[in-house]
Amino acid sequence: MTLTTHSGVPSGTDGTIAHTTATIRAVLHDLEQPCRIVRGTRGLGATSAATDAQVLAAVPPLPPQILGDSEFRRFHGVRSAYAAGSMANGISSVSMVVAMSRAGYLASYGAAGVLPRRVDAALAELSGTLGDSPYACNLIHSPSEPALEDAIVDACLRHGVRCVEASAFMSLTPAILRYRLAGLRLGPDGVTPRHRLIAKVSRSEVAELFLRPAPPAMIDALVADGHITAEQGQWARRIPVADDITAEADSGGHTDRRPLPVLLPDLIATRDRVASEFPAAASVRVGAAGGLGTPTALAGAFAMGAAYVVTGSINQACVEADQSATAKRFLGTADVADVAMAASSDMFEMGVQVQVLRRGTMFAARANRLFEFYRDHDGIESMPPETRREIEETILRRPCDEVWAECVDYFMQRDPRQLAGAADDPKRRMALIFRWYLGLSSGWAIRGDAERVADYQIWCGPALGAFNRWVADTRLRDVGERRVAEVAAELMRGTAIVTRVAALRTAGVRLPGSVTAVRPQV
Repeated sequence: MTLTTHSGVPSGTDGTIAHTTATIRAVLHDLEQPCRIVRGTRGLGATSAATDAQVLAAVPPLPPQILGDSEFRRFHGVRSAYAAGSMANGISSVSMVVAMSRAGYLASYGAAGVLPRRVDAALAELSGTLGDSPYACNLIHSPSEPALEDAIVDACLRHGVRCVEASAFMSLTPAILRYRLAGLRLGPDGVTPRHRLIAKVSRSEVAELFLRPAPPAMIDALVADGHITAEQGQWARRIPVADDITAEADSGGHTDRRPLPVLLPDLIATRDRVASEFPAAASVRVGAAGGLGTPTALAGAFAMGAAYVVTGSINQACVEADQSATAKRFLGTADVADVAMAASSDMFEMGVQVQVLRRGTMFAARANRLFEFYRDHDGIESMPPETRREIEETILRRPCDEVWAECVDYFMQRDPRQLAGAADDPKRRMALIFRWYLGLSSGWAIRGDAERVADYQIWCGPALGAFNRWVADTRLRDVGERRVAEVAAELMRGTAIVTRVAALRTAGVRLPGSVTAVRPQV
């Protein structure tokens, strides 16, 4: 059935039944009340009130806070099954995490790429400001710098961080298991984890590692080293490594660019398959991230079974993000196709890429050029003179020898093991020199370095372009007006409306776009 509206026509003799575009829209968008599509004396209409008219279809109240899995909300102590994921280099800042937590959402501090002393200070501030209120800290897999994982875990344990968002892991490491298992305790309901773990993954084989207990050999090693007690080692064999698994689809930063409609059902099926062998895995919730920038996208994720949704790129353009005004201006004008893949800093030698903003910067092209040089040459010294000149004058804008000296100073403070063998290995030395550029480029963007605008590395997925289109005619088109908790509330409100429209459509009701269109209220 198709419901037609009449702009400006009063409701007439049908009383509480709405027939105009404005009144039908008001009924549909009032999420605290049911919406009934009825056949009255004047034809089809909508009402939230009890009526003697023939009810053709109905949807119940749908406040945004009831979307998703109620157990996710209870477990993490949040009001909504919506989280702001971590953005590296502290872009998801202390102020962002505090703002989200105070509004009833979960958010993760972006510890990846941040020096351990700064992470320690940030977690001390979060602990002191939020106390027992919910928040998380990111722990990124650092295969080339394992000391960083240990340092972040040490800081989390020191400041009593109750939740960690683990990202980019390809295998389990002693550091992540040390955090998880050191918080195990035995209570009246069995083994409970004091340290909550959300694993962000894009492959089912990685998800399976987090769905099962920690490997016995790694548990035994942690017991032997005194990191966990013998009792905790026994309890660890009864629980999954993670409490939640986030299906990370096409996103900013590290991404396998998986389509969410493929990845999310696959990970849910993986969870259910593992649960048939290891029943405790059934409690692991599966959420969705990547490509989520509009209410329609979020509604689709919930419809596919997501227990919760995680946003990222859209938050980077918000007031609370620790990102420069110039970078935010680029982000605020990005469209859905204004992104590209570029060589990453932390896993450069492995050929891993990150998704970045293309608009306003040449970083992606230059980063990929550096990887081509690394792949094709055995060291800086063996390059043709014109190639080295291109690197030094166009990309690094510094002599390679000066960059190498800075690398030595940097890694002596951060992780001296990175320098092992580099002095005698030209290719290793070349990789560290190139990583100097890749590592600093995000910092240039965060600080708003006017001399390096063309080299800004701004992690971003296509969801931001979709969000920019959605808010184009509203106050939120101005990045100076985007506050992260308000963005979350607007998206979840819109998601609830889209979900009600979909339910009515399933019942055979066709509503005009003038009624169903969802725009931010601000």
